[in-house]
Amino acid sequence: MDLDHIAAQLGVPVEEIERVHRLAGDRPSASLPDPSPAPIGALLDRLAVRPEDAAEIIAGWPHPGSPQWSPELRWLLDRSTALVRADLGGYGWLAPGPELPRYFVYVYLALVDVVTAYHQERGISGAVTRATLADLGRNLAVDRRMKGEGWPVMQSWLTLHVRGGLYELGRLQFQRGDTTLDLHIPESGPLTPAAVDASLDEAREFFPRHFPGEHYEAFTCGSWLLDPQLLDYLPADSNIVRFQRRFEILPYEEPVGLDADVEARRFVFRTLSTPLDQLPRDTVLQRAIIDHLTAGRHWQWRRGRLR
Repeated sequence: MDLDHIAAQLGVPVEEIERVHRLAGDRPSASLPDPSPAPIGALLDRLAVRPEDAAEIIAGWPHPGSPQWSPELRWLLDRSTALVRADLGGYGWLAPGPELPRYFVYVYLALVDVVTAYHQERGISGAVTRATLADLGRNLAVDRRMKGEGWPVMQSWLTLHVRGGLYELGRLQFQRGDTTLDLHIPESGPLTPAAVDASLDEAREFFPRHFPGEHYEAFTCGSWLLDPQLLDYLPADSNIVRFQRRFEILPYEEPVGLDADVEARRFVFRTLSTPLDQLPRDTVLQRAIIDHLTAGRHWQWRRGRLR
């Protein structure tokens, strides 16, 4: 197998292909679901994939003989699927392969049945499985809004869902860890105190029941939303401020591989390339992000702890 040739054909760094080859090895992959209109339509609907994204997925399906799918890209799909499947049950950050637009969607679809079986073995309800895996549709919609700017991060993020490393329980998502559960905040409505309370309560029951061998000391969260500088801009009764005040904010440490300015722009505006003076100023939060950056200041990625 000529990894240099595969990398050249796909136009990606050979180091990425070597990494996939090394991590996947000869481990088993997984088959794509039935692409017939009724079953694939039902699956994409279950995963909350919007019609325009569903149409794109179906049009780009890797049917035998499809000119869109070279032998090299088929190899990558198979080995990326094997790479992610080999870490079933894992909860660390995992890049599934090179940064190719949306090819990881097919890896995700191939692993839906695998991770569903993993959930069932642990007695996890179908409702939690469905809510968790439907983050695919949410991320594809965001990617479309961002014109692909955010996909490299999204494809690594979505490996958590199909490995059983993350669960959506009400308003929040919870990522398993060594001694703590890491909170994530999906784009799914207001972050009200009542919704957060209900989600935390559900998590406190969920993980001891379904992962009895794991013991968590606290919840943690890493986010620019925990930056105390936000208190200078937002009203004291805002949902973000009330969420932040739940946590013991840990001393600041420079994050590795994260830029809080970029993350704030990603989540608030869903664009990384629009100039600051062209971004909308419709909400207090939007104005805060813009004014802070325009003044030459920077946001911080802060970590907090909550028992």
